[in-house]
Amino acid sequence: MITKNIGMLLLAIYLIIVGIVTLTGLGIGFITGAIALVAGIFILIGR
Repeated sequence: MITKNIGMLLLAIYLIIVGIVTLTGLGIGFITGAIALVAGIFILIGR
């Protein structure tokens, strides 16, 4: 079930993109990227 709130949807997409970019070595740190990626996925599925 994907969230219906547009703000949370955009936040989830942003966090997933930041997480992926960070994990590829272009961002601020591995742990921060992993947390952003997981948070984006959890927001997207509505947990």
